Amino acid sequence: MRRLLVLISILLLFQLPASAQEGPLVKSIRVKGLKRVEESAVLRRLSQKVGEPLSRKRIEEDIKKIYRMGYFEDVRVETELFEGGLRLVYIVKEKPSIIRVEFQGNKEFDDEKLQEQITITPGAISDATLIRENVRKLRSFYEGEGYWLSRIVPVVKEISEDEVSLTFLIDEGEKVRIDEIRIEGNEALSDRQIKKAMETRTWWIFSFITSTGYYKKSVMEGDIERIKDLYYDHGFLNVVVSEPEVELTPDGRKMIITIRVSEGPQYRVSSIKFEGVKALDEETVRGLLPLGAGEVFSRGKLKEGIKRISEFYSERGYALVSIEPEVIPDEESLEVEIVMQVEEGEIFHIGRIEVSGNTRTRDKVIRREMRLDEGDTFNSKLLKRSYERIVNLNFFETVDIVPKPRVEERLIDIDVKVKEKATGFLSIGGGYSTVDKFMALIDLTQANLFGTGRYIKIKGEFGGVSTYYELAYRDPWFLDRPISFGLSAYRIQRDYIAYEREATGGSISFGKRFGEYWGGSLTYRFEEVTIRDVSESASNIIKEQVGTATTSSITPSVVRDTRDNFLDPTRGSRTSLTLTYAGIGGDNYFVKGVLDSGWFFPLGSNTIALRARAGYATGIFGRELPLYERFYLGGMYTIRGLGFGEGGPRDEKGDVIGGTTMFILNTEFIFPLSEELKLKGVVFLDAGRAYDEAEPIGSDLRYTAGAGVRWLSPLGPIRIEYGYNIDRRDGEDTGKIEFAFGTLF
Repeated sequence: MRRLLVLISILLLFQLPASAQEGPLVKSIRVKGLKRVEESAVLRRLSQKVGEPLSRKRIEEDIKKIYRMGYFEDVRVETELFEGGLRLVYIVKEKPSIIRVEFQGNKEFDDEKLQEQITITPGAISDATLIRENVRKLRSFYEGEGYWLSRIVPVVKEISEDEVSLTFLIDEGEKVRIDEIRIEGNEALSDRQIKKAMETRTWWIFSFITSTGYYKKSVMEGDIERIKDLYYDHGFLNVVVSEPEVELTPDGRKMIITIRVSEGPQYRVSSIKFEGVKALDEETVRGLLPLGAGEVFSRGKLKEGIKRISEFYSERGYALVSIEPEVIPDEESLEVEIVMQVEEGEIFHIGRIEVSGNTRTRDKVIRREMRLDEGDTFNSKLLKRSYERIVNLNFFETVDIVPKPRVEERLIDIDVKVKEKATGFLSIGGGYSTVDKFMALIDLTQANLFGTGRYIKIKGEFGGVSTYYELAYRDPWFLDRPISFGLSAYRIQRDYIAYEREATGGSISFGKRFGEYWGGSLTYRFEEVTIRDVSESASNIIKEQVGTATTSSITPSVVRDTRDNFLDPTRGSRTSLTLTYAGIGGDNYFVKGVLDSGWFFPLGSNTIALRARAGYATGIFGRELPLYERFYLGGMYTIRGLGFGEGGPRDEKGDVIGGTTMFILNTEFIFPLSEELKLKGVVFLDAGRAYDEAEPIGSDLRYTAGAGVRWLSPLGPIRIEYGYNIDRRDGEDTGKIEFAFGTLF
């Protein structure tokens, strides 16, 4: 009865105007119903205090504050008499806890990936607003990966009064293809220029390989910046690029992306000043900047100039050089002034060189490839070259060279960190070759024998038309000197259309490096060859060489190799000249020379490769050039799309007989299909021919074109290519599919 009277008085109090409220004093405040939340956490938020008169306005506000904490689904207030006043009792009901978060229906992305996109974890409060926000996050993630038709429904299941489970039911739907990319507002730059700068592409037939043609939010965000950079490179400093607008086609299976551009005015360079250049000649430094007064401003050229100047300094020991450009635009004259602030720093020397991660490879194998030694003046160019040489050993999965400056001592320590990879290769099985048809093989190769960098190979092939055995050994640092030493022995038997050839031979070679990119070698070879089972219809040139003959030859060669990567070059070149003289004993007397030059040019993420070869061979001292030393063009490594010898002369019966001179030109455009898989595509054009002595060189060239894929697989590089025979002759195929497992072109 007493409590009822108090409640009635409070109700009457609450009906009075706020200005007339002067209620009983609050003597105590309690909170009931708490299980996980501390009472003090609630009390701290209350404006109604103990010792103050009861206030309707404060209680109403305090109830709102408790709700805003997010932990409660119900809050009410009761009062009771207490020590001559009132005790306020806030009775709350906490929201249940989420004890389990699950996903159902997801196929493209695993639970771990989806969990990374949300903020709800087991133990979180089951809050409807929070759950809706996380549904939005998941939906945004799926849209960002191209799944614009995805649907996500949250299901909350009660486990107990205080616990629930949360399940996101996901219908991923089909990925929506990009059908069109529209650029609006551009005048100075064409749609093609802008789209070329973007990584996002419309869908095409090979999108399943390249993973392009689908909307990805992260890629598109990068594309917006790339478009801005493109405009900055053309002097448009005030360019504004809108966020992409995405529109689905009526069937919901394709999308149209619209990007709007506001170009603004174009700026030119008014002047370029250098400040802080003291140790080096300022005019020389200025000449490294590919941007001058009066030219259209280009941030790309400015960055390239900073890179060149930095390298110029760091190649001379200034390891910590700093170059900060200040670009000052004048909106009235539409010109910019560039001030290059240069802090040269001091000359640094090499401190300690530490090698780590090499569990099998000996330290000296790595150290001998370093172009810098302890105590040398720091040189960034030689450091980069050291990296290339270690990578080209092909012994390591990853190579990291980390410079660590010791500023006070003006020294730079170098940490060479490598991760070993398998360098041994064992293959036993069968296969199919476009030349040898079906074949069986066994190949045991160790490219890093006992961690010394030495190479040994034992190989046997047994094909439908050939049998081949080989044993080879090579030491690139013979007696720990920059001299290579090699031995090989082989035996081959091969059936040709009109005859059979059997050869047994071996070689010994020595090589020496000259400077950074030059090298030379000298090889002695002895070979015994038998020509037999000659067809009665064979040409005279074949019949004249029936029987057994020996070749004792010496071959000097010189090579210049500047490629950045031997297996997958993107820049640099390799040029070699070999000259073989046979006649140091033996039965065959001839000379044979080959000039081979390949060049690689980077074009963004693509590579243009050009390779030219020319050769000449002739018998000497009245002897004929052996049949097996002539040039036979056609196949994977010469003119793709032609059969063996079809790119050369034939006898009067139409059989290929090889040429005494030859010329080949291979042109390739190489582009990435999947950087993660190290998979690339290639389109090519081949031209060339082999000529007999009576034929004019350069006449009747053969042309082929085609495409293929190249994969740097864990077991080695693999090539699959199709060559189309552009000027097909009688008896020739329209084209050929060929494959190879071994060194890339």
